[in-house]
Amino acid sequence: MTTHYIDIRVIPDPESGPAQLLGALYDHLHIALVHQHRDGIGISFPGYGLNPRTLGTTLRLHGSETDLQQLLATDWLKGMRDHVRTDSLAAAPAGAPHRTVQRKQFKTSAERLRRRRMHRKSETAEQAQAAIPASMERRPKLPYVHLHSRSTGQPFCLFVAMGPLQPQVTPGNFNSYGFGGATTIPWF
Repeated sequence: MTTHYIDIRVIPDPESGPAQLLGALYDHLHIALVHQHRDGIGISFPGYGLNPRTLGTTLRLHGSETDLQQLLATDWLKGMRDHVRTDSLAAAPAGAPHRTVQRKQFKTSAERLRRRRMHRKSETAEQAQAAIPASMERRPKLPYVHLHSRSTGQPFCLFVAMGPLQPQVTPGNFNSYGFGGATTIPWF
């Protein structure tokens, strides 16, 4: 159950902006969740907004008091402590509505779609270009965080979508990015 939370705010400096620091913080969290095999910690971004598109400067961790204390007892923020401020562990407000926080993946690049089509259908570049014009590219309007793949080292944008507010908790586990599919976190 996500009964407690911790807010971690990034503190921008002249060399690093808030979005860059939030990406680094989120990357540290992902690595910690993978290495510690934790599935009881979810995330949210209290400063989330669509207009303007932003995740804000705060990463909120949700979980049980025990799960969050165990995470805090490790050194997962090593290298980030000068750039973040961690609030105290606190109980989530009673009666807060709940919502899901999910990753959204988009097939946005026409060039990538063409390469994939060429591979799947054994088409030439010209055939794939005729089938997938540049106008098919989609520009997601969701906030995102820049991360680097641990397996390939390639940068990617992790788009974040919030589900609708709902009055009831949907319990469950979270993945190594802190997303829970249908599992909800309290929203306040």
